[in-house]
Amino acid sequence: MAPREGLVHMEEYDWRDSNVENIGSELDHKVKYNSAATEPAWQEVGKAPGLYVWRIEDFQVVPWPKEQYGDFHEGDSYIVLHSYKVGSKNGEEKLAHDIFFWLGNKTTQDEAGTAAYKTVELDEFLHGVAVQHRELQKEPSDDFVALFPRVRILSGGVRSGFTHVETEEEPKETITLLRIFKHPTAKRADSILVYEVEPTWQSLDENDVFVLERNDKIWVWQGKNCSPMEKAKAAQVVHDMTIAKHLDVEVVSQTESRSRTVVTMLGGDNAEGPFQKPRPIVPAYSQDANGRRTRKLFRLSDASGQLRFDMVKEGAAIDSSDLDSSDVFLLDTGSSIWVWQGSGASRAEKAMWIKVAESYIRQLGEESSGSTAYLTPISKVVEGNESPAFVKALEA
Repeated sequence: MAPREGLVHMEEYDWRDSNVENIGSELDHKVKYNSAATEPAWQEVGKAPGLYVWRIEDFQVVPWPKEQYGDFHEGDSYIVLHSYKVGSKNGEEKLAHDIFFWLGNKTTQDEAGTAAYKTVELDEFLHGVAVQHRELQKEPSDDFVALFPRVRILSGGVRSGFTHVETEEEPKETITLLRIFKHPTAKRADSILVYEVEPTWQSLDENDVFVLERNDKIWVWQGKNCSPMEKAKAAQVVHDMTIAKHLDVEVVSQTESRSRTVVTMLGGDNAEGPFQKPRPIVPAYSQDANGRRTRKLFRLSDASGQLRFDMVKEGAAIDSSDLDSSDVFLLDTGSSIWVWQGSGASRAEKAMWIKVAESYIRQLGEESSGSTAYLTPISKVVEGNESPAFVKALEA
């Protein structure tokens, strides 16, 4: 048999001939809502303010233990719902929702896909008024970090339907090294992150604080240039670690001779430093004098009979008057991507927003060699239910 004989190739369809045409219809909403109503994870949400976290496990949405809120494994995908009260135009309070689907650096495609699908389902369950956010481990947004007392990134991941992140067998001696540092692109001064890093002396950085757990003792290694906020966050992390079990704790500064003990335990017997390892998270935008891309506003419309994506305006003079209820708009602030869905947008426009936003980000990466634009946070809001963060981004 010839190499290609017997193979069946996918036929290419025009989006207008596909089931995309039904997306956004009354029937489509009923089907999705009925499906969402059968999901056990959603049964207690949408009734009162609160924070909820779920992890994707074997295509299922599994509640994450509240005592582990803020802990994320790099091999997993999560869904986070934040419900809160906001004032309405008539002076009454209403419940607003932010849904984040968080993707670890090593999450599998099936886990990421399930998280994205279930995020849309949860939004449907909340009657389509939630703000949806795509969060990547490498570049968390300020809004996401602010939800937790601390964000801690751990290695490993749960087994998924097809593939999973393999974790190495536990060594005979338990040793864990956590790096505590300020998010370099965050606007909030208290946006401190906690990452599990390789337990070697090369992971040390004199700008940050490190917590080393080895057997029955915890060591806190303070880099000589670390900030008071990083020291305070390290103290909180150590407190959390010692609640469950009693461990001795010793805090040492890099400038103290005693700090050599930590370096030696990490295999750096003869390492003299200085410890100036570059930060793994770096600003992704360098297009203007402020280190960001120029602000741009794009319109996604099929009014002409074809789906078009065109730039409407560029520069600082962008405001709500540039938006049109009949279409979908993409706002690139230079550090984040916001998609605004008009109340009168067509079914196809509503269906294609995520693909268009991701294609736009890929194009940015292709235009700039070495760009990390792919890390840009993506969020979607619906007309009439705009979040304060979107209003601030639009009026900036």
